[in-house]
Amino acid sequence: MKSLNNYILIGFMGVGKSTIMRLLSKETKLFGLDSDDLIESFEQQKIKDIFQTKGEDYFRECEERVSKWLSQNVSNTIIAAGGGFFMTKYFNEIGTVIYLKSSFEAILNRISKDELTKRPLLKDIEKAKDLFEKREKEYKKKADFTIDIENKNPKEVVLEIVNKLKLF
Repeated sequence: MKSLNNYILIGFMGVGKSTIMRLLSKETKLFGLDSDDLIESFEQQKIKDIFQTKGEDYFRECEERVSKWLSQNVSNTIIAAGGGFFMTKYFNEIGTVIYLKSSFEAILNRISKDELTKRPLLKDIEKAKDLFEKREKEYKKKADFTIDIENKNPKEVVLEIVNKLKLF
């Protein structure tokens, strides 16, 4: 059963889910969590190191465990979901899904060169673009609603979400 008091932000890596989560959390006084941060805490290892030492399949297993934990233990929370987190078994039980939509080009322009090295799936830009196109269709299917973030600053995005959800 879907919890109505959690809000989960989805979208491609680098779209700004964590930034929006922190601002939205501050604005609404709801707690904020990041699924990737939870994985790093549980594993005591950075995401890029998990990919390097244990591989993507293991990382997806970690996402599955975090998804289950969130669905059973978390309420009144804004959750920034990792780029592929929407594929987990328990995802639909976590809360209201907000898709932060942007073009691939705008995402690349947002991400610093230093941050690109931290994201294993962005090492090959052509593969990343293919993944973006595939995931974009899936994000739309999973979303309860979509916020187009292109050409908006994070505060504008947060205000649009608050108004859409009537969180005050």
